[in-house]
Amino acid sequence: MSARELVVLGTASQVPTRHRNHNGYLLRWDGGGILFDPGEGTQRQMLRAGVSAHDIDRICVTHFHGDHCLGLAGVIQRINLDQVPHPVSVHFPESGRHFFDRLRYATAYRETAVLDVHPVSGDGPVAESPAFTLHAHRLSHPVESFGYRLVEPDGRRILPERLAAHGIRGPDVGRLQREGVLRGVSLEEVSEVRRGQRFAFVMDTRLCEGVRVLAEGCDLLVIESTFLDEDLRLATEHGHLTAGQAGRAAHEAGVRHLVLTHFSQRYTDSAEVFERQAREAGFTGEVTVAQDLSRIPVPPRT
Repeated sequence: MSARELVVLGTASQVPTRHRNHNGYLLRWDGGGILFDPGEGTQRQMLRAGVSAHDIDRICVTHFHGDHCLGLAGVIQRINLDQVPHPVSVHFPESGRHFFDRLRYATAYRETAVLDVHPVSGDGPVAESPAFTLHAHRLSHPVESFGYRLVEPDGRRILPERLAAHGIRGPDVGRLQREGVLRGVSLEEVSEVRRGQRFAFVMDTRLCEGVRVLAEGCDLLVIESTFLDEDLRLATEHGHLTAGQAGRAAHEAGVRHLVLTHFSQRYTDSAEVFERQAREAGFTGEVTVAQDLSRIPVPPRT
């Protein structure tokens, strides 16, 4: 199991199919887990994918259309049933607070877990930790919708050849890292910046500034491609993207690995078509047309 990977729980859009469940995506990140858009059936998909309620530290909901949130009731009750010992943070559009409250208390159950509720009302950071900062940015959909972007802080990579050139070895290496300077040699002289990794989750939206901001420089971008390019009019009318639009956005943003998902039930056995249209739009990186229960590692650092 990769320390950083996306576990795909569902890939359908409004209507599930025989082979695609409603949305659901768990991002494993160094021992933590962020569950995105748990649609109907997510709890069962978690079981099939080997994901437990204890794996969830944070839940992010982009908007309150049913295929992105109807699984919240079951997931929240499972978190309580399994007595998850750590607090679980929940992010969702502030304008949908009444929907969240209804889903949270859809039926009677015993509350044993702590939910830290953080409604999102605008663009910017919504959570910060030493490991990453989680940002939200508004998208363009008939109901208020936010995408999410995880940014790991930049670090530094020690270069052994530069250490050797300055005669620094053994315990002195740790001292230089802690203090930043040793015998007139700075940490910057013997290291280079190690760029933090970036992940973004972009669901139901037309092309807009939010898509660009969220996707910029991502190592892994999960983005909806509900329609094929020939159905552009329908995509625009209903507030969605085509495969070509998703590919072009990823290309312009410098994305390394593009994950297409949230497919309309009108298409069957069209995985190669979605990838082809994304590539015809200019994207040259790695492309995955998501399938239920697949696991997609975050690309290794360059």
